[in-house]
Amino acid sequence: MTAPTFDHTTTRHTGKHAHCMALAAQLAYKDEDEVHRQTGEWGFDEARFFRVEHEQQLPLDDTQAYVAASEDMVVLAFRGTEPAEIRDWLSDANAPMVPDESGTGNVHMGFHQALDAVFPRVLDALAELHTDEKSLWVTGHSLGGALAMLAAARLCFDEPGILADGLYTFGQPRTCDAALADAFDEEFQGRSFRFVNNNDIVPQVPPDPPYRHVAEQRYIDSRGRVREEETSLLGGVTDSVRGHTADPLSPGADALRDHPMARYVSALENDAA
Repeated sequence: MTAPTFDHTTTRHTGKHAHCMALAAQLAYKDEDEVHRQTGEWGFDEARFFRVEHEQQLPLDDTQAYVAASEDMVVLAFRGTEPAEIRDWLSDANAPMVPDESGTGNVHMGFHQALDAVFPRVLDALAELHTDEKSLWVTGHSLGGALAMLAAARLCFDEPGILADGLYTFGQPRTCDAALADAFDEEFQGRSFRFVNNNDIVPQVPPDPPYRHVAEQRYIDSRGRVREEETSLLGGVTDSVRGHTADPLSPGADALRDHPMARYVSALENDAA
């Protein structure tokens, strides 16, 4: 793989930038030393790493995230779920909703609590490293994508009132009700990009309704191509079946096989080429 070059001055969506955000989300799974090493190679002068254990029983034992900053750009990335943990936290997908901090709508209780555990430290890091002259990008994979979306919403609708320049999530589950999703889509139009890889099971939960996805979806088809246009019902079903039957020895395994972050990184690398 060719080493990516982060454009620290960009303020718009491109395929190359999406690939860089995917790599930033993938890095959120690593330990503190690797986060500092890799963000330094990407041109970020400062990095703050957070790992907070949860007191309550949540889908994850802890929340992990990092903030990386350069003279022009700040990235906030949240760790998602390891593949072995997916089934564990999917069993919590029907957890009750609770009001979000701004009162705009309701959110998944487990995701809300997981973000609460780390959000004060995120705010401290942003107060230290982010200024109006620097762009802000938020990213995450799987449950980390849910936390990234909710963090972007909380930054926008609550204090300190920061509208991120972009949100990139990968394999993100649904996080909130229609009221918050509608308010989010209005504020983040042209700034939010939610990537779904073919039959990835995680974006299919929790159920709709009462949960809703936020816009804008970018679909990665069974051949690994990123589609920006809407897919017809027939076309979507055909592509879904193609993915499910790709491995004749393991039909139906596509729902979990499509979820790992490496699948998203590979597709977005090809799209950026």
